[in-house]
Parts: sequence; C-alpha cells; structure tokens
Amino acid sequence: MDRNANRDILWAPWRMAYVTSADAKKPTVPVEVRSDGDPSCFICQAVVDEAAERERLVIGRTEATLTLLNRYPYNNGHLLIAPKRHVARLDLLTADEWSEISAELTYWVGVIERKMNAEGFNVGLNLGRVAGAGLPGHLHWHVVPRWNGDSNFMPTIGGTKSIPQSLEAAWELLRRD
Repeated sequence: MDRNANRDILWAPWRMAYVTSADAKKPTVPVEVRSDGDPSCFICQAVVDEAAERERLVIGRTEATLTLLNRYPYNNGHLLIAPKRHVARLDLLTADEWSEISAELTYWVGVIERKMNAEGFNVGLNLGRVAGAGLPGHLHWHVVPRWNGDSNFMPTIGGTKSIPQSLEAAWELLRRD
C-alpha cells in the first residue's frame, strides 16, 4: 500500500534555495561592508546595500538599526531587528543602540498589529550558536507575529509549516515609507 496515495502536496518553492545550498543566505552580488562589519554577514551586507532593499528584504532603517524580513520565517511577518554595527554581545551595544532597538521593537510590533491583525508576538534573540543563533556574530532580535490557531496539525503530523503570505507581499505591506 502506498502511504503517500492520500496525501495532499503543499508546494513551497521559495524553500528550495535554503534546502539545496549552504550559500543560500549569501547575496548574489558581493558588497563591501562598513569598517565595523563582516563581509560574510547578510545583515552587514544589507546595511550598506541600500539599492537592493527589496532583494535583501529590508523594511526599515534608523541611524543605528536595520529591520528586515526573515528569509526563512516561522510565520508571515517574521522580522529581524539588528544594530547596524556587527556586534555579538549585549554588553558591546551603546546606549543609543539599545534605545533605538527598543524603540524599533515597539514600533514594528505596532505596525504588525495594525497591518496584519496579529494577536500576539514572540520576541527574542538567541545569544551564541549553542543557543540557536544562526548568525552568532551579529545580534538580532526576532519578532514573530502570532494568531489564534496559527499552530495546527501540519507541523506535528506532516512536518510542514504553512505560511500564507509571500515575502514579497509582506515586504510591500510592512516596509517603512
């Protein structure tokens, strides 16, 4: 008996780059980063590459911070908020960076509540690779919008997460004008 005969297929072609390549997070065109940056860091690359904001999924900038959509989101609207400076430790942030990060977290939670009707949020950061940081050298806060019922049988039974909005549509909706 074919175990797959009665299964529906959920297509997610945007995941292919992540699945097939360890280099999926690297830009197609290299850019020089700031003197305090790391050339292999996708956040540092986005800080300087203002001409490619859509490609790099940048939705907001302040003097000290950068906000971008997570390319491999847990939910639609999943953001990353980072200092522009490449720092890995909380004690290396300046008072101004702390202040702007806090203000940006508050701002973007409000934007997502208004524009996406989010009912809750998971907000946090992973400090160090063993804590789950995929980019341990550059601090970044995750803002994950949540809705009642957004966790369903798919992740548990099928090992699949369904995200109902494309990154392009989320970028158009959330980018700061």
